[in-house]
Amino acid sequence: MNLNDKVIVVTGGSGLLGKAMISYIKSLGGIAIEADIHKETDLANNYIHFDVCSESSIQNAYDIIKNKFGKIDGIVNNAYPRTKDWGAKFEDISVQSWKDNIDLQLNSVFVCIQKIMPYLLESKGSVVNIASIYGVVGNDLTMYEGTKINTAAPYAAIKGGLINFTRYLASYYGKSGVRFNCVSPGGIFDHQDPKFVSNYNSKCPMGRMGLPEDIAPSVAFLLSNDAGYITGQNIIVDGGWTAI
Repeated sequence: MNLNDKVIVVTGGSGLLGKAMISYIKSLGGIAIEADIHKETDLANNYIHFDVCSESSIQNAYDIIKNKFGKIDGIVNNAYPRTKDWGAKFEDISVQSWKDNIDLQLNSVFVCIQKIMPYLLESKGSVVNIASIYGVVGNDLTMYEGTKINTAAPYAAIKGGLINFTRYLASYYGKSGVRFNCVSPGGIFDHQDPKFVSNYNSKCPMGRMGLPEDIAPSVAFLLSNDAGYITGQNIIVDGGWTAI
């Protein structure tokens, strides 16, 4: 498997998963563009300022990348913006907060994909959307017992919607040669409450939470030519969580 000279945009590239994806894409010979709202544009280092909630920022970033490299071969929609009340109890979520989170996380992916399609149609490129096991199965609330960690109701709606939106795009663009797939991680270790980690580990067949380095290879595979006949799929990377 290689990504030799493929130009790949990773939104949220400065985050926990994004950094691992950037590193892995580079290790396979790809040109990984770290697209993040916290970065200033510096294509000498493959950084680009990228606000997934701004159509003009998205379009400007794509234009700059295309002008620099002559093409764009793929995108990983990995950014994870959310409101300050993220994780509020379902009965306490305001209608406006719900709408805002759908806009931040799901509608932003729509814009990112729509704006990049002219470039991907030219390169016969690939899209990987980062979903979640909680877009596939319901939340196991026992994981959170004895902790202050709260689940986020919009998350399930967003990730479930993203998975089926990916299937729609795979069907819509199938004959064009552009592929659309999802990767759905299980829980990723990020120094959470030890009680939560213990609860999670006790349920997961592999006995541990995932690491960012566990997710990046599947993303890279779907971007590569080795996945040239794979589209409309959701690869679950969860240590067996959804197998039981």
